[in-house]
Amino acid sequence: MATQQLLPRPLVEAPVPSDQSELQDSVGSSSLTGWISFALMHIAALGVFFVGWSWPAVAMMVAMYVLRMFAITGFYHRYFSHRSFKTSRWLQFGFALLGASSCQQGPLWWAAHHRHHHKFSDQPEDLHSPRQKGFWYSHIAWVVQPQNHVVDYKKIPDFAKYPELVWLDKYHMVAPVALGLLMLGLGALLQPLGTHSLQMLFWGFFASTVLLWHGTFTINSLSHVFGSQRYDTGDDSRNNPLFALLTLGEGWHNNHHFYMTSTRQGFYWWEFDITFYGLWLMSKLGLVWDLKKVPAHIKARHKQ
Repeated sequence: MATQQLLPRPLVEAPVPSDQSELQDSVGSSSLTGWISFALMHIAALGVFFVGWSWPAVAMMVAMYVLRMFAITGFYHRYFSHRSFKTSRWLQFGFALLGASSCQQGPLWWAAHHRHHHKFSDQPEDLHSPRQKGFWYSHIAWVVQPQNHVVDYKKIPDFAKYPELVWLDKYHMVAPVALGLLMLGLGALLQPLGTHSLQMLFWGFFASTVLLWHGTFTINSLSHVFGSQRYDTGDDSRNNPLFALLTLGEGWHNNHHFYMTSTRQGFYWWEFDITFYGLWLMSKLGLVWDLKKVPAHIKARHKQ
């Protein structure tokens, strides 16, 4: 029996919203609100210096960074944005929920904006190009601009037809709030190991989220400035092994901009791509399938 037959099929699909009034999500309506929220998260992360540390708390910070980075890189990016593999509807929503817990809004918002970025990469229409608007705008400021809080479902109709994803985009803050409460509960349960609720919250949620933000934002900003260009993509995308390490493989950014539909962004064996390794393992378990490869003729088209 085929793997696809063993996995849940899509249920009743919702029509793509057409009224722009339906496109607003739950983010604040002003850039000031966005900046305040951004600042408060960073201030909260400094709480790690006041609650002490323990090995369980540090391990949770690392685990939540890696797990949520994988949800962003593997699913928000390679799945929702580029459809580089297939999966079941249940797993699709599960990783969308995990990605939303990273405080990077919902999968439809994220993927729609990313598709726009590829269409206009480093051109005036690009929302986060360091060439056009400088480092700080491309790294942080574009996220808090109120005009960028709108989800244009017309840019992602293939996934906007799923009502649960539309719901998650509108109420994406449910996920990080739930994760914060989970950290508090785990801290209470793990007190025999030398940690406590506030310690787990500040290390496992706040500090982990801030590190995750800047890891992700680095690809928008620094990966269009520092590194090498194997391919002529018409933009400033770069390959950078350090950024690839920090983001589980996203640092092979010039590769990705040259052939964005590949599941693997490290085109060669020495270009480590932890996200791809995870997706490959999931494919062996029947959880994902139809991983898209890089054709040999694409690899060969590097700059002379």
